[in-house]
Amino acid sequence: MLCNPTEHQISRRRFLGTAAGVAVAGGLGGLFSAKAAEAMKANNKQVLFVWLDGGISQLESWDPKPDTLFGGPFRSIPTSVPGTHVSELMPACAKQMHHLCLVRSLCTKDNDHSSGVARIQRGDPKNRGVLYPFFGSSVAHLLGPMESNLPPYVVIKEGQGGFRADDAGFLGPAYGSLAFGEGKPPEDLLRNPLLTETEDEERNALRDVLNRRYASQRRPSLTEASTFAYDTARELMRRQDIFDTSKLPAKDLERYGRTDIGTHMLIARNMLESGVRFVKVANYGWDTHGDNFNSHASLVPKFDRAFASIVEDMAASGLLQNTLVIAMSEFGRTPRINGHAGRDHWANSWSLAMAGCGVRPGVVVGATDDTGVEIKDGKYDIGAVFHTWFKALGIDSEERQYKHKGQPLPLAHEDMTPIKEALA
Repeated sequence: MLCNPTEHQISRRRFLGTAAGVAVAGGLGGLFSAKAAEAMKANNKQVLFVWLDGGISQLESWDPKPDTLFGGPFRSIPTSVPGTHVSELMPACAKQMHHLCLVRSLCTKDNDHSSGVARIQRGDPKNRGVLYPFFGSSVAHLLGPMESNLPPYVVIKEGQGGFRADDAGFLGPAYGSLAFGEGKPPEDLLRNPLLTETEDEERNALRDVLNRRYASQRRPSLTEASTFAYDTARELMRRQDIFDTSKLPAKDLERYGRTDIGTHMLIARNMLESGVRFVKVANYGWDTHGDNFNSHASLVPKFDRAFASIVEDMAASGLLQNTLVIAMSEFGRTPRINGHAGRDHWANSWSLAMAGCGVRPGVVVGATDDTGVEIKDGKYDIGAVFHTWFKALGIDSEERQYKHKGQPLPLAHEDMTPIKEALA
């Protein structure tokens, strides 16, 4: 049975103090300490999920096919891993390839945006008559919030923000995502200037008392989500610095790029360093049915700078050891070029990139043929990818299950298994 997320809310100091006392009293010594350390390490796992909405072309990024029928005008360039090449539009990622794991053989079958986005982010389990959660909601539920008391699942995106309960599926709204439009906190997040900090704390103490009285007479499902959302919002009020990139060194702003995705990736770095469990950066405009090559010549370098910079920084700080990093879309682009010099939707053979905890660095899994049309080695659907992500985070998705109204449900497609070649 899965643990309750509230079991993760005990502070590290209190946990280690208790663990030390038990170890001494029980004479367990190093054995208990090792187990306690392993438990703490598991609960420190985080996720950075970079979502390139619309479908980045694998041929202009991770799986170039220069000088072929459908290859397009861009060359391939060598990377920091001998024998592995990427598009010339990605020179920064090429230098970080020794940290990355590429899967070039995804075959996810759904070429439609409206269903493909949900299919990829929910993992496409067998139809159980329930709406499965997005990966971010699953991680928030399975691993619980971190000590920071910040929201466990956030989205940094262009456009408007807000709370998205639908992401959580059958897990319930407590595990929905909190989206920050344009990477900014909500306008009403600041404390009312007419209130002093002491007055605000006294007001919140009274609110807590009234909330407990209200909740004691109602089902927990009716009150837990709103209470949790309010408490995490209070913590965000104290952490306005997370959203402020103006005080960062100019060299960081230049490395990441003074673009939407560059700024959003810097905020994502702040959030991960501050203790957010799951951070999604959503970037839009990748649906290149027309003028694919000029569009990718503009889009890919922006992604390249921002993504390579955060991977480099996380590796240097040690954060990468406990953070699973993912970059992907809902599908790739057709090898065949259409009459508008564009590439259409293509779910038959495309790529994703990963890095960080539990992932084998510097490897390429699977391969497409010379034209990129067919997979010639290691065909994987999204169910296998979900198993891989769970395994990388220390979650045994082949044994553990969700519980929904007393019904056991698999975490991922039960006929699929993790991509072993991608795991450390």
